[in-house]
Amino acid sequence: MHRLSNGVGTTTNSTEPWDAAPPKQPARGSHVQDEYACDVFNEREMQQRLPKNVFRSFMRTVQLGKSLPPEIADVIASAMKEWAVENGATHFTHWFQPLTGSTAEKHDSFMTPDNHGGVICEFTGGMLVQGESDASSFPSGGLRATFEARGYTAWDATSPVFLVRGPNHVTLCIPTAFVSWTGEALDKKTPLLRSMDALSQAAMRVLKLFGADEPVSRVFATVGAEQEYFLLDSDLFYQRPDLANCARTLIGAQPAKGQQLEDHYFGSIPPRVLAYMADCERELYRLGVPIKTRHNEVAPCQFEIAPYFENANIACDHQMLVMETLRRVAPRFGLRPILHEKPFAGINGSGKHLNWSLSTDTGVNLLDPREETHTNMQFLVFLCAVIAAVDKHAVLLRASVASAGNDHRLGANEAPPAIISIFLGDMLMDIVEQLEAGDPRKTMKGGNLDLGADSLPLIPRDTGDRNRTSPFAFTGNKFEFRALGSTAAISWPTTVLNTIVTEALHELADQLDRGFGTNPTKEKQEQVVRSVLSASIKAHKRVLFNGDGYDDAWQEEAARRGLPNLRNSVDALVELNSPESVEVFQTHKVLSKAELDSRATILMQKYCKQMLIEAETLRSVVRTRVLPSALRHQTESIEALAATEAVDLELPELRDEIERLVELNRACHAQLAALDKVLAHELTDPIQLAKYIRDNIRPVMSDVREVADELEGLVAADLWTLPTYQEMLIVR
Repeated sequence: MHRLSNGVGTTTNSTEPWDAAPPKQPARGSHVQDEYACDVFNEREMQQRLPKNVFRSFMRTVQLGKSLPPEIADVIASAMKEWAVENGATHFTHWFQPLTGSTAEKHDSFMTPDNHGGVICEFTGGMLVQGESDASSFPSGGLRATFEARGYTAWDATSPVFLVRGPNHVTLCIPTAFVSWTGEALDKKTPLLRSMDALSQAAMRVLKLFGADEPVSRVFATVGAEQEYFLLDSDLFYQRPDLANCARTLIGAQPAKGQQLEDHYFGSIPPRVLAYMADCERELYRLGVPIKTRHNEVAPCQFEIAPYFENANIACDHQMLVMETLRRVAPRFGLRPILHEKPFAGINGSGKHLNWSLSTDTGVNLLDPREETHTNMQFLVFLCAVIAAVDKHAVLLRASVASAGNDHRLGANEAPPAIISIFLGDMLMDIVEQLEAGDPRKTMKGGNLDLGADSLPLIPRDTGDRNRTSPFAFTGNKFEFRALGSTAAISWPTTVLNTIVTEALHELADQLDRGFGTNPTKEKQEQVVRSVLSASIKAHKRVLFNGDGYDDAWQEEAARRGLPNLRNSVDALVELNSPESVEVFQTHKVLSKAELDSRATILMQKYCKQMLIEAETLRSVVRTRVLPSALRHQTESIEALAATEAVDLELPELRDEIERLVELNRACHAQLAALDKVLAHELTDPIQLAKYIRDNIRPVMSDVREVADELEGLVAADLWTLPTYQEMLIVR
């Protein structure tokens, strides 16, 4: 059995780690609100430190998407350096998101030797705006040869610069794009920014058609991502080679008590976990990440953290900081966060819900239905554009969430099905049906709920329930893309969503333009809008589904509707660079064909690498841990049986158990031999290899696991060398 020496991981101090004082931070006030964004070189800090004309020029870049004038870069860099050094920074880094799915950084010192044996602090506009990184070891998917090492980082001025603090260091982090020396995007930030520009232009076309009441200069995609994760005691985590290598258990018998009682969901947060959450939130607040929600999730040891909405590129940066902070803070408490989509078989996995909407630079949410929604034609145009985009590019959306880890969730009764559909709720569905008929006349009202007790207030009732089985659900004033895996960098699915909605908005705007003609009356505008939207709904209504996505009947109904059902990531990724996908990305200048092809290749290669690491780890764990334990137990059982029979006692149950042990040990050897055989391949093409893994290696891995899990249930606890589910799924 595996026990913690003192109940709190590897900590040996008498004081519990969550009772200890937090790491020393610069004094910036005694309240959290006083510390919020204190480690961010934000607008407030810049306004105080920059000349007025420089600050105004910079804000035009941020708010209107204008290019940053080169002549002001030196002024901004000087002020930024002074602020960073005042806060203890000695180094700076261009912080970017390569196609690995994580972040990357190369630190350079502010210190430069002078001519007198000392040093000076140097940071110029050129150093701020552009950096050079060795790109040779980052995945490129064929965009360049390995020996073509040069890559450039370019400052994303619309995403705030921030400080990262360690025990004895402070580093200035500059969010950047990352491109090859010929300009192809080698990262996830560059196409995201392109898609935001394209979406803004398309949305502005629609707003101009409707003659917005107030001047709007830009439309932003806004995003908020809910992050689910598990927490384990770190010493137990590192005793499991499968968790350490693959972030998920490759074997493990089900515990007697898993999540059957659902008593963990929204339950009281364990004190140690709450202390960990508080430290994470404190650090994220200092970085300007607007964390709002924390709670227990469904599975034991599973939790969630979620922020407010922000502009998409900032939200994507902040989501990466959330994951990094969860990992960085955990060792203080003897904990280890697991972000994998399915760490434990038979236990709910983790997702990442991407809440997406559109907002003007004047603060208007374009997906807010408001009162009397049936008369809000501008909202209905944006709504129908999303419906059309999701229907037309369902395969692309599905591919945007494809990964080896997410294959364990999608389609199970813990996550949406692989069929991409839209849930609108009763009120919007009713209006859409009226629109299809061509004459919307009413908006369904929710009313109030009387709870039957004088001390309780009347509660406003929504016009429809929420649907947790839908992969793409409207939730009041936004859409929630629920199919993402918990390890996903949200920038890629956000880019896809921005791009396909851009196309749909342009198509609707073209039709409205033609119908309106010159100087249309209000009556003619409404007539044209109703006609165009009616036709759009008729063409794309097959994607609307308000029912139970877990029901087998939906699989059959979706097939009748002609909706794609890509059940695994290999099938989805094969379709990523289809002609339709290439066209939509190229048309709106988000990705070239070469850039899209590279992403398809990289994602397929990543699938293969992850699965082969899992297969090799499983082979090692079973051969060096499971089989020796099972054979020792078999030997001891045989000795016990012999001792029993030596005194003329009968114990047929023990003999039966030994026979089963022998049978399982033989089966385990046989399944390992089968795994050895399928792993001895010579395939190198990513698509062929991925299909081979899916069809040959994964089934054998399942067979190996089935035998190993049954052995775990028979082998004596003192002989089993791996921490069990029963032990791990409790945070002490």
